[in-house]
Formats: sequence, C-alpha cells, structure tokens
Amino acid sequence: MKRWLMAGALMAGAFLATSAVFAADDAARPDDGKNPANPLITDKWNFRPLVVVTPDAGQPAYRHLRQQLEETRGAFTDRDMLLYTVEGDSGTRHGQPMTPYETRALLEALGVSPDQGLTTILIGKDGGKKVQLRGDVDLEEIYATIDRMPMRRAAEK
Repeated sequence: MKRWLMAGALMAGAFLATSAVFAADDAARPDDGKNPANPLITDKWNFRPLVVVTPDAGQPAYRHLRQQLEETRGAFTDRDMLLYTVEGDSGTRHGQPMTPYETRALLEALGVSPDQGLTTILIGKDGGKKVQLRGDVDLEEIYATIDRMPMRRAAEK
C-alpha cells in the first residue's frame, strides 16, 4: 500500500511540475490578439481599423494626421475604415472611449506602446497588419494601399 501511495505522490508531483512549466510558458508568450478585451476582434471581416498611437495629442505629426482624417472623411468611410486612437494611456474606438483594459489589450495585440512615438497601423479586414508606420503619415498612401487589396477590388466591382 505504501508503494502505491508513494507512486501516486510522485505522479502527482510530476504532473504539477509539468503544469507549472506550461503555465510559465503561456505567461511568457506575447499576446496573440485573442484576448477577449482586444476590440479588434469584433472588427474582423467588417472594418479596416486604422490604429494611431501617440505619446500625446500635441505632437505635430499627430495633429497633421488628424487634419488629414478630417479632410478625407468620405474616403476614409468609403473604404470601411474605423479609427482607433491611443493618446498616452487613453484609447478611443470610433470616437468612443475604451476602457483601460481594452486599450492595453489593443496595444499588446499590436506590440506597440505610446512611448515609441507616433505609430500608425492599418489592419486589414482579415485582422492582419497591413502597414505600420512611424512619424508623419500621408493618408493618401494608406488609401492607395487599401485600393490595391483584393477584398477592396472585389467590393468595387
């Protein structure tokens, strides 16, 4: 009987040690974008998110991008785009505030931080990153990129 108890205890210990290794591996793995708090999940196949991340709203390149967005609003919506902004630690989706948890999940899924300076990311309807730019951005180049995408071309027919 003692042998059975010892064997059971050894197996339980081995199981716990193995579980701890896999748990540590999961914790070290970067966010794969499947965090339910990540708002991009709901946009897949519906929109082309444009995510703009900046340390603060006062940066000239960010203000220039916002001006371009205002001037090309029709072109933006015509391409099924949706705007996300993260200014410091505050995020918005289509002009509506996101929770801090959603904002962190978004940044983790994209692997960016406001500390990196102005970063603009175009996400395709398939959920993949299509463009990632730092600094000043020309929206016409982003629109041209979208216009070359197969889903966009199919929708125009």
